[in-house]
Amino acid sequence: MGSHAVTEGLFRHRGADLVYEDAGEGPLVVYAHGGFVSRAVEDRMGLFDWTPVLDSGRRLVRYDARAHGRSTGDPVDADYTYPSLADDLLGLLGHLGVTRPADAVGASMGCGTVLHAAVRAPGRFSRLVLLLPPTAWATREAYARTSLASAGVVERDGADAWIAARQDRPRPAVVADVPAFPPTPPERVLPSVLRGLAASDLPAPAALAALRRPALILAWADDPGHPLSTAEALADTLPRADLHVSRTRADVGTWGLRIAEYLNPTRA
Repeated sequence: MGSHAVTEGLFRHRGADLVYEDAGEGPLVVYAHGGFVSRAVEDRMGLFDWTPVLDSGRRLVRYDARAHGRSTGDPVDADYTYPSLADDLLGLLGHLGVTRPADAVGASMGCGTVLHAAVRAPGRFSRLVLLLPPTAWATREAYARTSLASAGVVERDGADAWIAARQDRPRPAVVADVPAFPPTPPERVLPSVLRGLAASDLPAPAALAALRRPALILAWADDPGHPLSTAEALADTLPRADLHVSRTRADVGTWGLRIAEYLNPTRA
């Protein structure tokens, strides 16, 4: 976060304690991370640089999703579907006392969270930034089968067996040198997270076509879990979307600046 002071807060929502950090001053940007990681893990991965967003005069709130990182959660499958996670995001906005539309950024699972929240309550949001849209619609069924099988592995053989199996999967070239981290949801909750995500999908294209919020889509190439087909379909479906695809790690390093410029068009 550079020189910007960071404070930490907690709000209780639907039986869970959700932990967030609050930095900077100005119009609000809220960020929802991807599945199985956390704020701290993403910082250690070093993929996303939030300094340009803060330096542009924005307040940035990042939170640990239910059962991820320092937030708590129960082994209830339905708690980890995209619509339920969207309810957590809307609850956070209510907790923060937000009265004006906020900008929202979401990565992977967080992308699904943001889109479901925006479709449900479009008046709560201004601009959207969708990082690494997850596999969706026609390609979601195979992901769901794999996630359900993974939940069974964790329950039968433990989380370490699932982690070991994941290590054999090829990684996108743009992040091949980024260290892998174990999942942050505790083992007793991990199967429910996997089943909740298996039961999830992005909002229906018809619902997205009616969402008239400006959206920036940032994707990278050669990632089966976040295929360009999803990013391209989103760009075609959302009425006011721009798409940028990165093919090198250096270009991914520009995402923070791209986000800052997109959220502050008068400054660009």
